[in-house]
Order: sequence, then C-alpha cells, then structure tokens
Amino acid sequence: MLINYLKIALVVLKRRKFFTFISLFGISFTLTILMVATSFVDKMLSPSYPDLKRNRSLYISRVGLENTKEGWYNGSSASFQLLDQYVSKLKTPEKLGIYTFASPSNAYVNDKKIVVESKHTNAAYWEIAEYNFIEGKPYTKAQVDRAERVAVITESTKKDYFGDMPSVVGKYIETDNVSYRIIGVVKDVPKTLRNFYGDIYLPYTVYKGNYKEPGLMGPFGAVLLAPSDADMPKMRAEYMQMVAKIPIGNKDYDKLYVPAYTPLESFSSGFFGDKDNNSLTKLYAIVGLFIFLFLLLPTINLVNINVTRIMERSSEIGVRKAFGASSTTLVYQFIVENIIITILGGIIGALLSFTAIYFLNAANLIPYLDLSLNYRVLGFGLVVCLFFGVLSGVYPAWRMSRLNVVNALKA
Repeated sequence: MLINYLKIALVVLKRRKFFTFISLFGISFTLTILMVATSFVDKMLSPSYPDLKRNRSLYISRVGLENTKEGWYNGSSASFQLLDQYVSKLKTPEKLGIYTFASPSNAYVNDKKIVVESKHTNAAYWEIAEYNFIEGKPYTKAQVDRAERVAVITESTKKDYFGDMPSVVGKYIETDNVSYRIIGVVKDVPKTLRNFYGDIYLPYTVYKGNYKEPGLMGPFGAVLLAPSDADMPKMRAEYMQMVAKIPIGNKDYDKLYVPAYTPLESFSSGFFGDKDNNSLTKLYAIVGLFIFLFLLLPTINLVNINVTRIMERSSEIGVRKAFGASSTTLVYQFIVENIIITILGGIIGALLSFTAIYFLNAANLIPYLDLSLNYRVLGFGLVVCLFFGVLSGVYPAWRMSRLNVVNALKA
C-alpha cells in the first residue's frame, strides 16, 4: 500500500508542477536561510581557530562608569592598570591574556601604502590562543619585559609586504616608522574574532601610548582562562567579588561595570547593554520566537497550497470514496504525499546550503572567515521541516476526507 501511495504521490507532483515548485521552494529556501545564518552564528560563538579554549574562557572587553542619579554613562575598553593591578591577582584563572584591540597602522612597500592592524599582547596571550604558526614562534615573557621590538605577522601580511619570499623570520617590517624584527608568521584570523584578530602582533611594552597610564579605562582587553570547564563558576564568582572591591576613583560616578563574559553573553549584551543581567535570557527568547515565526510562515503557506492542491482533486477523492475508500485511508495517503515533498524540499535545501556556503567562502565577503555547516543543526532542521511538513498536510487532508461523495463527484 505504501508503495502505491509513493507512486501516486510522484505522479501528482509531476502533474501539478506549479504547486510542487512553490512547495519545494518554500521548504528549501527556509532551510537554506536557516543553515547559512546558523553557520555565521556558529562561527562567531563556537570554539574556533585560534580561540579553541573558549569553553573555559571569560573575556573582558568593556569598562563602564555610571552616575545613577544623573543617568550618565561612560564606556570604554579596560586599562592595563586595572588588568595588572586587580585582575592578575585572581587565584582561580590559570592564565591571563592581555591585549589591545586591533588598530590601523601604516606600512610602505615600494612607495605603496599598506594598512595593517596592529595588536599588542602579553606573553600569556600566546599560551591561551592556539595560533597555527607557519614560521617561527611567539615572543616570550622575557622579550616582553625587555620591550624588544619583535613581531608576529599573519600570512596575508607576509604576502602583502614581502611577496613570495619563502621565509621572513629574522626580516624586518616597518609600521608607523618603527622597525620590528619578525619572529613568527601565523595563519590569518577572521575579523569577526575581535579578541584575536590582527595583522601584526607586538609586545604590549612597545605600545606607542603610555600603557601604564592610571585609571580604569584604556585600550586593553583580556581573556581569563580557567583550569577546566568545571572551574568556570568559581572563576566567575571570584572575579565578581574582585570587581566589587575596585575603587572608582571618580566622584562623578558611583557605579562601576567591568563584565567578564563568554562570547555568547558578550553577543547578547551588545543588544541589551552591558548592565542587563537578563540579556542572555532575552536573546534566547527572541531567537526562539524568530525561528518559530520563520518556520511558521512557510508552514501556513504550505497549508494553503495543500488545501488548494487537494481540493482540485475532488473528483478523484469522490471516485475513491464511491469505491469504498475510508476517510482514514485518504488522510494517510495525502499525508504520505506531503511527507515526500517535504523530504525532497529538505534534500534540496541541504544541497543549496552547501552551495551557498561554498560561494560565500569563495567570495571572501568577510576576510579569512571560513564558514561550514553545522551538521547537528542541519539534522535538526531536517527534522523540523519534516514535522512542519506533516503538520501542514494534516489539516488539508482532514478537510478533504470530510467531502461529501456526491459533491466531490460533481466537482
């Protein structure tokens, strides 16, 4: 019986080409958009090169001062003093990586200006981030302490500055009229990884500004690495206790915010503000609602299409009922047909997702960002498509099964 249903379904899909196209397009397009969006989010929030220890890391990227009476708020990155004097004294973190966020600097090759993004770090930064060194190695704590003018550059910076030179370790690169000896070359990092992106990495002790300038705000960020995933709550609790004891040192403000977030918490706080403790809950609720509506709209569309498609077959239904087919048998048949078209749409959507991500990577819209499909989400998406496909076929099939035989034959 099931084989007969499959044969009938395939014949009907070929006969009603327009309805088939609309149904397949709705399913496959929805799945493709969902998969491409998920691949972007997954790349931003899941552990990926060089941030492979993300599951046991907290990131400090913002410092905020607020006057709760007047409603003033001033926000910036952290100062080296805050990180060195307070954060470095925590006992739970295994390591503390300190860095500046990438800022543009100018280099010149054959009278041609090249803009490179400079990032200054401490030595522990290289022990936390797992960069892929194509050549050489990172600078050491001794080199940082001595303020040696050494540099680690990316593969693309090497190509732009030195061309096809096979090895550049020991060579010099000049940016903003300062020469640095290259000691390492690493694989490029996507710009979306703000905490780790840069074109040239330098010791923080050669920073052109006064990195020892007093105050709580400055150009620095930090990553705290817990010994294990299980130590994350302990590290967070100790950090929050430490922040509560930091003196503000400015009579114009009475509240200090120095959040240490996971990437997902940082992402959510960007929408709802650093001060909102419920930002992650709100993000989950909004994303869940968006996905529900995103899947519900094509489902409603499919219901309408299926109603029209099935009702056009009234005469067929009438003949089958006249020859003794039960309502249950007819409902079962049309649900099977809908499952088939949903599965076909899901397969097409998966193929389109692979194709779309391939071309997005080839287009290099976001430099060095290599998107990939999340197969767990793909499997979930196919299951959801199947669920909504069945759901969109139940109501039309039920309506069809209640048709009067005489009226169906007249149609």
